[in-house]
Amino acid sequence: MADLQDRVAFITGAAHGQGRAVALALAQEGANIVAFDLAKPLAYPGYALGSESELDSLQHEIEALGMRCLTAQGDVRRDADISRAVDAAVLNFGRIDILFNNAGICAYGLIHEIPEEEWDAMIDINLKGAWLVARRVIPVMMKQKAGVIINNSSIAGLRGMNRLSHYAASKWGLVGLTKSWAIELAPHNIRVNSIHPTGVNTPMNDGLAELEGTTTQEIAERSAGNLLPVPWVEPEDVSAMVLFLVSDKARYVTGSQFVLDAGLLTR
Repeated sequence: MADLQDRVAFITGAAHGQGRAVALALAQEGANIVAFDLAKPLAYPGYALGSESELDSLQHEIEALGMRCLTAQGDVRRDADISRAVDAAVLNFGRIDILFNNAGICAYGLIHEIPEEEWDAMIDINLKGAWLVARRVIPVMMKQKAGVIINNSSIAGLRGMNRLSHYAASKWGLVGLTKSWAIELAPHNIRVNSIHPTGVNTPMNDGLAELEGTTTQEIAERSAGNLLPVPWVEPEDVSAMVLFLVSDKARYVTGSQFVLDAGLLTR
């Protein structure tokens, strides 16, 4: 569907889950990949994040497809880590055509009980991190006079969420960034869109279930309420949407929100 031969995609949170699925899908269509991930645990939210071994195995899988993969271990909250990865991407590939702002965390908490440091971590990783990465990638795209940015929001970026107000705030914020960047970057032929999945079958579900002392099925049903009879969508469903949005078939699509919610928001 998307002929991405010789294009370069910079993906955050690439080691597992949605980021990994998108990296593999883009590589299958001919893109070289820059896989950026923290690749180590964080005290908050406390569940397992992507690992260094997963980052390494992703590189091997992409190379087995005949494409190149540059891995970069770093934190989306640290400009030095981001700048190092972007500079390496330009040095190795000469360009960055696609940015998938995917890195993110999720955790529950009542608004009046969330510690300030947990609020800050949620906003800094999910929202500020997207901006920090984009501000280093955008100048590269501007020089090329072309690029596509996809911000991975959530159904939580289009509705309220019980015990997830800090998460919802971060995901609503991505919508504001998407629409504003689309306005600013259109003169440079750079398109910007956001995607909004319902629950996705990724290790994050397992982590949330562990924190809550429940099952992944209960986690999905609690935050979802999909119309279609599925508890979640698969990472490959997300990658299919991204493939369309970065392709020339979506060449005039910018500033928009794309929902992948199994009908949830229809209720």
